[in-house]
Parts: sequence; C-alpha cells; structure tokens
Amino acid sequence: MTTAIVTDSTAMLPGSLAVERGITVVPLEVVVGAQVLEEGAEGATPEVVAEALRAFRPVSTSRPSPARMFEAYRAAAAAGATEVLSVHLSGDMSGTFESAQLAARDAPVRVVAVDSRQVGAATGFAVLAAADALDGGASCEEAAAAARDRAVASSSLFYVDTLEYLRRGGRIGKAAALFGGALAVKPLLQIQDGSVAMLEKVRTSGRALARLEELAVQAAGEGPVDVCVAHLASPDRAGQLRDRLAARLADNLADREVWCGEVGAVLGAHVGPGMLAVCVAPRL
Repeated sequence: MTTAIVTDSTAMLPGSLAVERGITVVPLEVVVGAQVLEEGAEGATPEVVAEALRAFRPVSTSRPSPARMFEAYRAAAAAGATEVLSVHLSGDMSGTFESAQLAARDAPVRVVAVDSRQVGAATGFAVLAAADALDGGASCEEAAAAARDRAVASSSLFYVDTLEYLRRGGRIGKAAALFGGALAVKPLLQIQDGSVAMLEKVRTSGRALARLEELAVQAAGEGPVDVCVAHLASPDRAGQLRDRLAARLADNLADREVWCGEVGAVLGAHVGPGMLAVCVAPRL
C-alpha cells in the first residue's frame, strides 16, 4: 500500500518542506472585497490581508470545496497512491474537514480524513508526525493515530492586540462569554478542544508577551519538543520571542531551530495585525 498525505494551507508547512516530504497542500480561499484569492504566495498573502484589515476592507475566508479536495485525491491516485491520509484544521473552526469527508466518498482510492482539532503550526506538526510514521513503515491508520496524538499533545497559545477580528469572524468561541464586551483587554488565548478559548487576561501588551513566553516554557516541560513562533505584521516581536525561547528551551530542542514566520493569510484574517502565537509540539 502506498499512502499519500494531503493537508490544507492553514497548516503553515513551508512549500519546500511539503515538496520534500511529498505532502499535497490544498489552499483555502480569502475574499478581499469582491476578489477571491487562494491562500499562498501567488494569491492571498499575509501582507495582502494585513493591509486590507488596516484599511477596513471586508475580508472573509472560505474552505476548499469538496470538488477541490476530490481533485487532490484524484491526483494522488494518478501518481500511484493506493490510499490517502488527509489531515486538516479543526472542524469546529472551518468546513475544510467536512469537505475532505464529502470528497472521500467519491475518491478513486480510500481516504482516511483526520480532524486535528488544532490550527496553524500544530496541524502542521501533526501532519509531519504522520509523514514520519509512514516513513517508518506504519500503516495509514497508525499514521493517522500519530497525527491525532501529536495534535492532542500540542499547545497552541496566542496573543492578539484586539478581539475585534475574531469577533467579526465568529471565531472567539468560549472566549466570547468570558470576555464579554471587553474588547480592549489584551487577551492570551488557546486552542482548546478545537475552538478558541480564553487563557488569561492581561492589561498591557508587554505583560502579555512576557506571559506568553512563560506559558510556552511551561508547556514544553522536560521532554523533546518542536516550537514555532508565528505572527501577523509583527516580525520584530516574533523574532525576539523566538530568540528567548530558543535559549530557554535549548535542551528540549536538541539543536533543532525554533520555526518563526508569518501566519498564513486565512488565519491572519481572523486574528488581525499584531497577533503573536507559539505552538509547542512534543515529539512523542
């Protein structure tokens, strides 16, 4: 059996890494005004989204259609795959997983669809865990279990300058009731059971970022981890946080680098400029 891996663009996998590992990435869409763009370097970029949000232009996002997912599965089969493992961002936050399930019904090969219950880099690390398992001789089911296990073990922590963008997109989830109308609070949030949930409230951005660092170190514990720092239009703060975490978690990282980069356009549309996130993914 030959298993192909499919994921979506919110997983934040660098293009070169996806190609190297043979992972197919299906883009989500970003709608800016009346223009529909696929997420990626040739379409919707973080810069495009950040500029539109600052200009108060309407920005929304859309899942890949079942037909778009089906095409990815058909292409995998044409390339010689006998089954597909399709790993995606939380079904509570996007219809992408549902599109994968619908496309799987008509796919020319068996498809195992996995809801990572995560977003961003945590989904990406889950995908890589599946790829590592397959490289080690695991079955498709075993690789799916590896993806789920790593996603469950991962911590996705993030800071936003304002809850306004999450509120507009209906993505605040449990945090909405806890914060109420206090949209001026500097919130620390987390992904909990597939949705955005409040973690802590902080009054200043400086304190919030210092606390984000401490929470990431706590999440790493004593074992080996991979770490990613992501941002939207905040490269300096992201770089400083990356450097501090690289120094404090040197033993956990064992010479692996802390990934650092701009969050994709789709996630960026929901968090807004100034967002800073850390994903800590234990190596199981």
